[in-house]
Amino acid sequence: MSDLLWSALPVPALELSSDGAIQRVNGAGEVFLNLSERSLRGKSCADTLSLGLDLADAVARVTQVQGPLYVDAVKFTPHHGAPRDVTVQISPMGEGLLMLLHPRQAEHLGQLQGSKAARQAIGMAEMLAHEIKNPLAGITGSAQLLSMGLSPEDRELTDLIVTESRRIVALLDQVEQFGDLRPPACQPVNIHDILERARATARVGFAGGCDISESYDPSLPLTFVDEDQLMQVVLNLLNNASEAAGNKGKITIRTFYDPGVRLRKADGERANLPLQVEIIDNGPGLPADIAEQVFDPFVSGRENGTGLGLALVSKIVTDHGGLIAVNSRPGHTVFRLSLPVAPRAPSNQLSSDA
Repeated sequence: MSDLLWSALPVPALELSSDGAIQRVNGAGEVFLNLSERSLRGKSCADTLSLGLDLADAVARVTQVQGPLYVDAVKFTPHHGAPRDVTVQISPMGEGLLMLLHPRQAEHLGQLQGSKAARQAIGMAEMLAHEIKNPLAGITGSAQLLSMGLSPEDRELTDLIVTESRRIVALLDQVEQFGDLRPPACQPVNIHDILERARATARVGFAGGCDISESYDPSLPLTFVDEDQLMQVVLNLLNNASEAAGNKGKITIRTFYDPGVRLRKADGERANLPLQVEIIDNGPGLPADIAEQVFDPFVSGRENGTGLGLALVSKIVTDHGGLIAVNSRPGHTVFRLSLPVAPRAPSNQLSSDA
């Protein structure tokens, strides 16, 4: 990449060697990291950057598959700065790698729950969604009544009213879900029970024409999640995969254990997220123009898409203290969930239960 183009990049960017050593940092990166390129050059990004992500593992994966990796809502603490959330993108570039750090802006509703202004904004959106749904129900009912006395040609117009009204209601339902500020009701859960329920639902519904296979690690321990919310996440990812792969497409649900996946929490401690769930499809891949923002609200690659599905998925996963990442190329798109293991019951509780 030319020096002129490198310096003009508006987002923090780091050029890495294939083993993760920092080679260059652009101007936006120096400001964002609060460190100079000279002080960073030659150092390992994994040892130098305070990111809630196992960078050594991420670099190794990108180098191995020669495809980009996106990880959403990663906690980052700049040198002598306040922690903030970023979206990390690592892509092959020549014989090395390019790492971009996209600061997550205030419009990401899943990350705004701590501020009073954000709660008020979310509450207002929830109230408006509720108020709009009431007249829509009347419009839908009236259109259905009118259609009973109309000719087939005129009935197409009332059917359009009903269809569009229901689409708006579905959008408002998703907006209301962003307003739910309650923490997830987590409990020990067998992840494969959720995945099998979701797979059965998809097969008889939206993904009836797809070949949905599984590759499970049956030895996985229990995870610690809200079962209903995680079911919603998996169904959303399966629905996206089925739409991307199309009729007769192939979807694979894969689980495995990876002890190297960790997340740095706000207090500086590292949380282990060893349980991995991947939803893999053989569709055309994410559109290049939205690949970096797929988890942001109102970003969609589908015609008439709301752009709230993956944003809601990201919110739920983040609320659980987990990670979601995507690696996409034509013919192979992988959404990966990284989840915690359920805490063990205290030994005195085990003895009393026995």
